[in-house]
Amino acid sequence: MQLIEKTVKAIEPQDQAWRNKATERLEQLTMPHWALGRLMDMAQDLAGITQSIKPDFGNKTIVTMAGDHGVTAEGVSSFPSEATVQMVHNFVNGGAGINALAKLNNTNVVVVDMGVAGDLSDLAKSGKIVDKRIADGTENMAKGPAMSREQAIAAIEAGIEIALELGKTTDIFGTGDMGIGNTTPSTAIVSMLTDATVAELTGRGTGIEDDQLKNKVKVIEAALELNAPDASDGIDVLSKVGGFEIGGIAGLILGAASLRKPVVVDGFISTAGALIAQAIAPDCTDYIIAAHNSVEPGHKVMLGKLGKQALLDLNLRLGEGTGAALAMNIVDASVSVLTEVATFEEAHVSEGN
Repeated sequence: MQLIEKTVKAIEPQDQAWRNKATERLEQLTMPHWALGRLMDMAQDLAGITQSIKPDFGNKTIVTMAGDHGVTAEGVSSFPSEATVQMVHNFVNGGAGINALAKLNNTNVVVVDMGVAGDLSDLAKSGKIVDKRIADGTENMAKGPAMSREQAIAAIEAGIEIALELGKTTDIFGTGDMGIGNTTPSTAIVSMLTDATVAELTGRGTGIEDDQLKNKVKVIEAALELNAPDASDGIDVLSKVGGFEIGGIAGLILGAASLRKPVVVDGFISTAGALIAQAIAPDCTDYIIAAHNSVEPGHKVMLGKLGKQALLDLNLRLGEGTGAALAMNIVDASVSVLTEVATFEEAHVSEGN
């Protein structure tokens, strides 16, 4: 049995009995009914996920998956692909946005080479990053499939393996990404898995100009027509128009769900991974917390497909896991509401009518 199949079989929906226990307590807290709104909604989810009304998320890990994309040859990004390997070094040196924000809540950041088109062997050998390299970047999806089906499976299973390994010491996961050009495959994925058009979904990514944006739309449309992904098969969609880091994110989500651990999904690229995971195992969405609304126009469509409402809306578009790092604070707040606010009975406070 493939690791994917084994993992999918282990994923179960949230536990309704524990959700009910959380609801019973939340309805008795010393405040007007449901006065803390979505914090209380999330508390129900966290109880259903962990099978506890005293969940503990002291050990947080954001996994930042890195990979390059052959489609950058089509001029879809304003940055060269060399920036991917340079940014991985920046992560390791602690100088990136994710490093700064993860420090705020003592979140561990794990960087994974899923297929960067550059030599990162020194960082892998020293244990500063995790080596799950599939290849030196994907193929150009404008000329043919981004990867083989076997490579797509390997990418997903690499993400599952990381979740299973880190899950031994991690209570809650976050997703992150790094890969120049990766808004292009992410847009192709959401186009395949929803009813929206490429033109409606395509954004400026790293800040491309109008002519580049028009070109980007044409490249994605041509890639979808050429490769004809099967929307009913998440692995086929990933292989035809995806990325290695997107597959790794999908696998991380599946692995976390199989362990009954929540996963805070970052922005546009991470949510493309979540869509692939949903296509493979729909119940995994019970374990997803949407961190924020990305500036990318397709992100709201993605969240609608997942049935999720983002926690934050701050005009973020960096990736790396930065939105997930910020949202971890909201998760902690939700736990505090569930576990630390007294009930009317405990506080000896009179209830309203």
